[in-house]
Parts: sequence; structure tokens; C-alpha cells
Amino acid sequence: MRHRQREEIPGQNPCLSCGACCVGLRASFYWAEADDAVTGGVPARLTVRVDAFRRAMRRGRKGRCVALRGTPGRRVSCGIYDRRPSVCRNFQPAWAEGPAGARCLEARARLELPPVHHGNENPFTEMPVRQRASPSGME
Repeated sequence: MRHRQREEIPGQNPCLSCGACCVGLRASFYWAEADDAVTGGVPARLTVRVDAFRRAMRRGRKGRCVALRGTPGRRVSCGIYDRRPSVCRNFQPAWAEGPAGARCLEARARLELPPVHHGNENPFTEMPVRQRASPSGME
């Protein structure tokens, strides 16, 4: 299935027209990030138990995260953006250095979306590149 990508506006964050990480990767995270353990956490009803210590976002149609809104490759948003799990908050975009950004490129390739390369500098002030101290829960 080939997705027609919306033409990006210069200076616009490419994540707003992508969503590949929310389609091809499982977002697993520590169970206590959910709202049945902490006020304002990830909505527990949107998660499934992975093991004694981890949960993952439920997947809906075609393996998409149930919180993903819109059409991947065209226009997308997260329905729980302010309450999304740490693994989503820490996911590195393609312009991040090293293997972290490579996960984004892999997810885009699975949806047959073109790669996004902007070097090591983040030209998008809306989405700062964060350095991660721990391994990603994206699988």
C-alpha cells in the first residue's frame, strides 16, 4: 500500500504529515505511566498489558496506535498528545543523530514514505531533539 505524502510546507515539522512511528512500531512503556497509577497519565483503556512491568498502546486498524488521528503520510496528530507515554515523547525524528533517528527512517520506509534528512541540526523549533538516557520501548 503506497501512501501519497502531502507536500510539506518549508519549516513545518514533517511529523505532522507522517505518523509512521505510530503505525509500524509498538509503543511499550512502564505500567505506572497509565492513569490508573498516576493522575493525568496515559489512558489505561487505550493500553494492553505486555508483561508484569510493561504496557503498550492498543493497536487498531492496520496495526495503528489507537490514539493516532488522521491519515499517515498526509496529516496526523495524536489524540492523547499531552498524555502520551514516555516512549512516544522520547522518540527521535530522522534528523536526530545515530541509530535513534534511524528508527524513524525505518518506520517511514515501511509505509513507503520518502526519507526525511535534515542533517544533525533540528530546523523545527516545535519539536526539539532530546537525548535519551535509556533504550527505546518502541519495538
